[in-house]
Amino acid sequence: MSQYILRRLLGLVPVLFGITLAVFLLLRLIPGDPAIVLAGERATPEQIAALRTQLGLDRPLWLQYFAFVGNLLQLKLGNSILSGIPVIDEIRSRWAATFELSTAAILIAIILGIPAGIIAAVQKNRWQDQVTIAGSLLGVSLPVYWLGLLLIYLFSITLRWLPPSGRISVETGFNFQPITGFYLLDTVLRLNAPALIDVIAHLILPAVTLGTIPLAIVARITRSAMLDVLSQDYIRTARAKGLSNYLVILRHALKNALLPINTTIGLQFGTLLGGAILTETIFSWSGIGSWIYEGILARDYPVVQGGVVFVAIVFVLINLVVDLSYALIDPRVRYE
Repeated sequence: MSQYILRRLLGLVPVLFGITLAVFLLLRLIPGDPAIVLAGERATPEQIAALRTQLGLDRPLWLQYFAFVGNLLQLKLGNSILSGIPVIDEIRSRWAATFELSTAAILIAIILGIPAGIIAAVQKNRWQDQVTIAGSLLGVSLPVYWLGLLLIYLFSITLRWLPPSGRISVETGFNFQPITGFYLLDTVLRLNAPALIDVIAHLILPAVTLGTIPLAIVARITRSAMLDVLSQDYIRTARAKGLSNYLVILRHALKNALLPINTTIGLQFGTLLGGAILTETIFSWSGIGSWIYEGILARDYPVVQGGVVFVAIVFVLINLVVDLSYALIDPRVRYE
């Protein structure tokens, strides 16, 4: 097991190298100059040139890239060009918001998607199956920004049930001091019930928006995996022994169908962490996604580079955890 983990960690090196190279080159392909953005429209060419020299943007690309990688190896992500704040500090203050939102979204996908997939497989070709297939197709097809705006219009503007943006109300936030940055956990630790209710209310709409696509995918994968397992001989044997349908499905079928479901959930969770840009922007969620989006608009190279590398590392580590969980789900899986 330890050798397997070591090999996987070493395998991160070329992956991260490719990611750093890709994000570095793609950023330079975007039209615009961060020096012009920072200097302002009224800046003279001399001022812009001086600023480019100060930021190191006048050096050859390969020198800029090696400087970026060299700093990265020393765990230095640089400072934001616009704010001057160290990128690592920005990540530290924002990652909890993205992690909390992504966790809520993937929990929605798991809690609703797996039962829906099981019911669809057991009731194959019946109305429950057709509803699940149609619902999952609709969930995958709905654009995130369109769904988010629709939910805001319906539940915030029309019905006034839920807040349209932010993580906590302004009036509640004045009397609330975060501890870990995970607002749900912090409200519990502070024993602040009104703040907990307020945080949950702010979390519902973005979590539903972000969790719709993973929910649809998990439901489809669960249905396919269950259909495959339910056709196996050992399931027929279990039924022939007189076991109840409940035990056959949960004890024998679902357990053996968990590997593809587990893989899908892991990949979706990693994707949510890095792909929450639209959702965080729509709901003014102060996480990594909206921060990277603002960095792209401002051509803030250190912000985008640091944010993307951080998300990539988290994504790969999540997949490592998923791989390691295979042995727990299926004892036949060995890493030696």
